[in-house]
Formats: sequence, structure tokens, C-alpha cells
Amino acid sequence: MTMQRERLEAELNNLLQPRRFRDYCPNGLQVEGGIEISRLVTGVTASEALIDRAIELNADCLLVHHGYFWRGENQAITGVRRNRLRKLLLNQINLFAYHLPLDVHEEFGNNAQLGNLLGLITEEVTGRPADVAIMAIGRPEQPINLRELQTRVEGALNRKPIVVGDPIAQIHRVAWCTGAAQSFFDLAIEAGVDAFITGEISEPSAHLARESGVAFVSAGHHATERYGVQAVGEFLAREFGLQHYFVDIENPA
Repeated sequence: MTMQRERLEAELNNLLQPRRFRDYCPNGLQVEGGIEISRLVTGVTASEALIDRAIELNADCLLVHHGYFWRGENQAITGVRRNRLRKLLLNQINLFAYHLPLDVHEEFGNNAQLGNLLGLITEEVTGRPADVAIMAIGRPEQPINLRELQTRVEGALNRKPIVVGDPIAQIHRVAWCTGAAQSFFDLAIEAGVDAFITGEISEPSAHLARESGVAFVSAGHHATERYGVQAVGEFLAREFGLQHYFVDIENPA
């Protein structure tokens, strides 16, 4: 089935509500391709490798979590950026990217999908004052210890996490926020959780974990953010009959 680019843009914006967010990049259509869309590729980051796979799959549209034109970056169209944009434009591939809107969507968001994958029950979502609530807080169905949580994360994401904490500590409440959310660790500690899961760890995080008694689980930026964009792609395929392919470009980070 085919749909018009403007219709897809409207449906995505209605679903993900990008106007709610003060983000680090433009959300929505970033690169305009062909008018009609029938074949959709989703992935985490609009790397050249993902674009090459989209070309191989004869895709009309690429939907990602990490797109282009980030705040503070050099915006010159040279080098790597030129190569990526050239391939998109020559092949008439539309590029849609949603960053924070895809992190926090209550059903399809990265946090919601990661919670489901790890068997965590979301009880609330919180954040810093005046910012969008971005950190989920909840619990496993049954209390587990930190070693069991580590095993669950490793099995679900197929990646060995970095874990700081007592392996036999009981985990009753968990906070999680996908990607590079280590700066939210202090909020998790204040919320009284037993463990915090995110994608990356910073040097101070290990000390905070040891001194606060709250375990820190670094499960991988890419690994924790595979699932939101994939869920949106599956939704679009169901609702509008698009052919959908999720392509996972391996990334150790």
C-alpha cells in the first residue's frame, strides 16, 4: 500500500507530538524525498550504513531516532554529512527523525518499550522541573536481586551491561531512561529507587552508586534505544499497510 509523504508526516506528528518538546534537533521530516511512500526502513541512527541498507531494500522512507542537524554541531554540508545527504537525495529517500518524542511516548517510546522488554511495571514518569517527564519509575513483578536484574538486562539486550552495586542487593523499585541519561541518576536516587538503568555511564556515576547504595546499570546507548522506532514502524505497517523493515546496525556504544 502507498501513502503520501504529507499524510505520513501528519500521522507521525499526531502520534509523537513533537511540538511539546524543546529538543536538541528538529523533529519530523529532515530530508525530503519522493512524494509517495510504500516501503519504510526504521533504525536507531541515520548512519551511512543504514542508508545503504535502505537503498538495497528500495525504501522510500527512513525513520530514525537519531537524525541530523543537532544543536551545536557544525552545519556545513561536507565530509560524512555530505555523503549521507547525497545518498538520501539521489535515491529520493525521505528521512524522518524523532528524538525526545520517541523517548517518552507512553506506548511506543524507548522507555516504555525497554520497560516491557525487561518485565518492569511502570508506576510513574518524572523529570526535572519545567522539563518534559522523561524518566520512568516502576518495579519488577516480583522483587529480584541485582545479579538477577543484570542477567535479565543482558539476556534481553544481548549485551553485557556495566553494573555498579551489590550483586545480592534486593531490587524492589527501578528507575530507567534510555540512551545517555546518566545525568538523571541524582533524580533516581532522590526518588528512592534501588536501581537505575540507562544507556551510558559517566565517571561520577560509579561513585554515586557506591555512596548512595543505588545500583547503576549501564546497558548501552544503542542497545536501549532499538525498540521505540521499531515499534512505531510496526504500528505504521499495521495501520497503513506499509512494508516495514527494521535494520539494526551493530553499535558497541
